[in-house]
Amino acid sequence: MKTYKVYMDLTLIIYQLTKFDLKEYNTAFPIVFVESDDPDGACFKAIYKLIQMILGQDNSPETATLCRRLKNDVRIIKVFVP
Repeated sequence: MKTYKVYMDLTLIIYQLTKFDLKEYNTAFPIVFVESDDPDGACFKAIYKLIQMILGQDNSPETATLCRRLKNDVRIIKVFVP
C-alpha cells in the first residue's frame, strides 16, 4: 500500500458542515493523507472517511441525505504519492 496525498474541494458543501467537528476536513480545500493501492481507491477512502466522520456525530435522516449529496458535490483536485 502507498500513502497518497489527496487534495479536495469542499466549497459547495462546507457551509452545510459547520455543525460538525471535521478535524482535517475543516477547510474548504483540505489535504488528506490516505493509504491505498491505487489513486481511485485513495479518492474513495478520502470521501468515505469524511462521510463516516459526519455520520458518527449525527445519524439522523437529514444527515444521511446530506451525505448522499456530499458524494456528488466533493471535487478531488489532485492525488499523488508524495
